[in-house]
Amino acid sequence: MLFKRQLEKVKIKHAFAQAATTYDSAADLQRRVSLNLLGQIISDDLTGVLLDVGCGTGFLSQKLVALSQIEQVIGLDIALPMLHITRHKMDGQKLLLVCADAEFLPFADHTINHIVSNLALQWCENLTAVFSDFKRVLQPQGQLLFSTFGEKTLQELKAAWTKVDDCSHVNHFYHADEIGFFLQQTGFQAIEIETKIYLSQYESVMALMHELKALGAHHVIKGGRKTVTGKTKMQAMINEYETGHENGLIPATFEIITIKARV
Repeated sequence: MLFKRQLEKVKIKHAFAQAATTYDSAADLQRRVSLNLLGQIISDDLTGVLLDVGCGTGFLSQKLVALSQIEQVIGLDIALPMLHITRHKMDGQKLLLVCADAEFLPFADHTINHIVSNLALQWCENLTAVFSDFKRVLQPQGQLLFSTFGEKTLQELKAAWTKVDDCSHVNHFYHADEIGFFLQQTGFQAIEIETKIYLSQYESVMALMHELKALGAHHVIKGGRKTVTGKTKMQAMINEYETGHENGLIPATFEIITIKARV
């Protein structure tokens, strides 16, 4: 099981590394959610050191370094090419970049004042361990604010696949109540949770797939082997998904869970 988890993490790291040069062109939803997150961040009294977990190409980090009361922003990402792009955007600013896994933070205890994360924690398997490590590095009264995908994300894609076979083809995303429970288990307090549905439209299922690949998120789709059977099933799923949409566009649901908590 440990080897399987390590292998999956290598695949995730490789996918995001490959997507570094295409990420910004496809990250409209990520930017919209990031701005919503930023609106909640700036309403609080922020000082000291802020850690941006899964910073990607630095859209949120770039906004955070502009906050004068923040002494330093640490941008952490598992994919080094993402950090290269972030550095190119913000060279010379009060930003420290760290290439590391969000599940194994390389920081000493109680050295971070605030942790933020935009649409990154869904790629972490053991959220209890993640939140425990967040609590370890946060100072007393430290703030955690993050967004992640909820269980309704890509529900249309899941439904189309259920018409084809009984296999699981789309990754599982946690329910908001589950995430809240994990936070309580690890000692976080003052937990506030809100959910919002974003509905995107695409010209085809393949257009959706291409966007996911450009974001490095195509590993959300399981299976799809390049065999005769795999191609046949894929086409059957596409036919199911694209049937019955009068305007010629297909919908894709993204459920966004935003959570704020304190140590």
